[in-house]
Amino acid sequence: MDDRAFTKLLDYLGRVPGIRPSFGHGADAEGRWWVKFEISTGHPLAWNVVQELGHVLNHLSLQERLPTVFKPVSPPPYLNGGPEECLSWIIEAHDPEFRPGTCAAWLEGRLPRPVDDLAKWPTDD
Repeated sequence: MDDRAFTKLLDYLGRVPGIRPSFGHGADAEGRWWVKFEISTGHPLAWNVVQELGHVLNHLSLQERLPTVFKPVSPPPYLNGGPEECLSWIIEAHDPEFRPGTCAAWLEGRLPRPVDDLAKWPTDD
């Protein structure tokens, strides 16, 4: 999969509050792909972002399940550091027909709009 296939998704994720612009991405020979990024644990909306991404990417509804998984990944904490330095998040797609740009469109249609407007995000206040 060409790197250009990831442009729309990486651009979108770069606008989500708390997501650091340090992305990794790739795909295997069968077209399954992944995007890896960090969420700043100190950002006031960090857990809201995790909750929103988890909802859309893991379990939107029983009738509308996306072929994606959103999950944390980490090297051994006892050898490296805490979550601010070493916790990353990954989106994996297991269906080669579901492209990164399609994932961006699903997120854009369901996360707060515009995604980079902090006032649009729900808070516990």
